[in-house]
Amino acid sequence: MKNIFDVLKDSHEKQRLLMGAILQTSGDTQARQEFYSSLKEELTKHAVAEERHFYAPLIESDQSVDMTRHGIAEHHGIDKVLAQLDDTEMSSPAWLTLMKTLKHKVEHHLEEEEQRFFQTAGRVLDSDQKEILARKYEQEMA
Repeated sequence: MKNIFDVLKDSHEKQRLLMGAILQTSGDTQARQEFYSSLKEELTKHAVAEERHFYAPLIESDQSVDMTRHGIAEHHGIDKVLAQLDDTEMSSPAWLTLMKTLKHKVEHHLEEEEQRFFQTAGRVLDSDQKEILARKYEQEMA
């Protein structure tokens, strides 16, 4: 049975792959549009599901409250860049610059979660909670 860390890492890897694929495209092409649409959907769904089924139980613990609040703030920063991307012509150099900014913000967030937050959360949550949260996260993402 997968735990919450396994399912979050699966989503993180999908995000990394999509961002890499987008940066291999150029102009306002169908491939760029499709990769960006998939990335935006993944990031949006992931943030909501992660906040509900990972951050919510962790915000109750003194050990993880600050990290949880920081993670939620980073989600909002990512949302802002997505909105800027949506308002920018996909074939313009500004779009590519924004995409690189998004990639930087997302990778920073994922690395912080995987390298620091997961360890703290691992001490706060018991093994049953980790499995239950994974199931709830997967149901929301489906």
